[in-house]
Amino acid sequence: MIVDSHCHLDHFQGAEQADVVARARAAGVGVMVTIGTRIGPGATTVREIADRYDNVFAAVGIHPHNAGEGEVPSVETLLAEADHPKVVAIGESGLDYFYDKAPREAQKLGFRRHIAAARQSGLPLVIHAREADADIASILEEEDAAGTFPFLLHCFSSGAELARTAVRLGGYISFSGMLTFPKSDAIRAVAAEVPAERLLVETDSPYLAPVPLRGKRCEPAYTVHTAARLAEVRGLGLEALAALTTGNFRRLFSRAR
Repeated sequence: MIVDSHCHLDHFQGAEQADVVARARAAGVGVMVTIGTRIGPGATTVREIADRYDNVFAAVGIHPHNAGEGEVPSVETLLAEADHPKVVAIGESGLDYFYDKAPREAQKLGFRRHIAAARQSGLPLVIHAREADADIASILEEEDAAGTFPFLLHCFSSGAELARTAVRLGGYISFSGMLTFPKSDAIRAVAAEVPAERLLVETDSPYLAPVPLRGKRCEPAYTVHTAARLAEVRGLGLEALAALTTGNFRRLFSRAR
């Protein structure tokens, strides 16, 4: 079995959503985590999706793109949104300086509050990091000194130093379809270096469809292509890679039962 540790099933509606989940199961993707990008109605949506399917779980939080939409939620609000049996993570949160859709100070405040919620709940924090390696690393270091918390750098596209910092602090690294892109040699180099017990795979669907499906709308079934490329990078068979990453997922997302 392969796990898609990060997808956005709310982008698929009605019968299409059910078909996407069914195709994933048929492809060997036995578990999916659908990720929230807003709280309130947004968190309600991902919780409802998780309730609809026995093999789908949810994460709740505010994407850094949306961090400037009104007041940054309190830690207590985040914890209340996560109080549901199928919510297995906090997030996604983090920093995105590539698009800069929200003020950076709002992104940083939101990131720190999501970290606090992860620390208090014991749920892993799903981290979005884009063109913000230095600030992500600095905040992780500072917050870890105040008390450890579980976390995952999702859809990894950052530099090797951020990966090393994350691993040193106990974090996990997840690779998306970007790993398969022809020009992603730097990402593949990081994937070869990350300790085996810290590796996960994902799609980030409906985005970033892997080779040989690049250009199509991505969906969780496509996790198998990223897993196959990661297995090649690591010198493993696909079955061994699937067992490894599924075990890592179960350890990090311990509520996903």
